[in-house]
Amino acid sequence: MLLTLIVCFFAGMGAGLGTGFAGMSAAAVISPMLITFLHMDPYLAVGIALASDVLASAASAYTYGKNKNLDIRGGLVMMAAVLAFTMVGSWAASLMPSQTMGGFSLFMTLFLGLKFIVLPVTTTKEKRAGLSPLVSTLQSLGCGVVIGFICGFVGAGGGLMMLLILTSVLGYELKTAVGTSVFIMTFTALTGAASHFAIGGAPDVLVLALCMLFTLVWALIAARFANRASPVVLNRATGAVLTVLGIIMIAVHYL
Repeated sequence: MLLTLIVCFFAGMGAGLGTGFAGMSAAAVISPMLITFLHMDPYLAVGIALASDVLASAASAYTYGKNKNLDIRGGLVMMAAVLAFTMVGSWAASLMPSQTMGGFSLFMTLFLGLKFIVLPVTTTKEKRAGLSPLVSTLQSLGCGVVIGFICGFVGAGGGLMMLLILTSVLGYELKTAVGTSVFIMTFTALTGAASHFAIGGAPDVLVLALCMLFTLVWALIAARFANRASPVVLNRATGAVLTVLGIIMIAVHYL
């Protein structure tokens, strides 16, 4: 019981900070920690992680929206494709060996952290000004297909990819990109969690409740600070946390 509480607390803290600060999918942190420290089945661990992401992302999106850092209309097109292919990815994940999923989740955490440190997102609103509506729609649909599949398949990387696409491809500035990302992730996480539990069965109720609670609390704290912080600080802080978590979990898993 004590080990479960400790693991869920730190998993929720890492996931909440990542979600609130940079629009990360909570599953990028929670699923590898549940797999590594509680030896949970990777498929169900992803389902719990996605379920934890729902409230955390919704709370973060509300906070960003209050600060006028959320583009609801721009996210709807991408959301449609993401939702559809999250279910496809969840189904495909059920066909994969558990060890494959577990290893991917562990290394994805480290990759996400290094990505934020090496390539911080610093785009501005001007980049989006010259993009035609047709091109924007087609890009959103195509990117939504890729993001949705990855989110449903491993429960990790969806938030990061969405953030990079919204900033680098669609030209959003960072805070609006984060707000829009967590808005979309609220619904993709809900769809992914429902698909995982429908296919893989009911999760551990205690672990689910603890992860959802801790992730929500830390996401609210992080989102409030994030709307006052500089983009560089947000990128570097999140990258450092995820990199350390990734290194620790890989070491514990393989050594």
